[in-house]
Amino acid sequence: MKPPALGGVVALAVVLVDQIVKAGVLSYSARPDVDPTPLTPFLDLALRWNRGISFSLFARDSALGQITLVALTLAVTGLLALWLFRSRSALPAVGLGLIIGGALGNAIDRVAHGAVVDYLDLHAFGRHFFVFNVADAAINIGVALLILDLLLAPGATKESKSREPAA
Repeated sequence: MKPPALGGVVALAVVLVDQIVKAGVLSYSARPDVDPTPLTPFLDLALRWNRGISFSLFARDSALGQITLVALTLAVTGLLALWLFRSRSALPAVGLGLIIGGALGNAIDRVAHGAVVDYLDLHAFGRHFFVFNVADAAINIGVALLILDLLLAPGATKESKSREPAA
């Protein structure tokens, strides 16, 4: 499979898994007796509505604010898709697919609910760090893969330049 197609499949898988899990969380959390549910000693299932971007930054309750965030998300996703289309290796293609899928999963929430559905509450030693979802995790893993690709690329670039004849 060519890298752009691989990235596209990854993006689609992230959107599908993200939306299926969010639907399940919303169904479970719709019950009035549901409090945060411990999943591990450091992770709880706790429904939160994120009206901003990462870590609730730039939260906007207005319709204009939500439209602006969705439009910005779609514009950046378009640029990432162009980058994916030009990708020639699997690592950055998978990373871009994860980021695109996560961004689209959260954009779907903004359109459908007016906010992003977050539900995984990470905590330790009495401190709560952040609440996230599958899409957020995919975005972070995708960024990590792009950084890894950048770290691996300089060695390959130096090697290929040393083989080129001097001008």
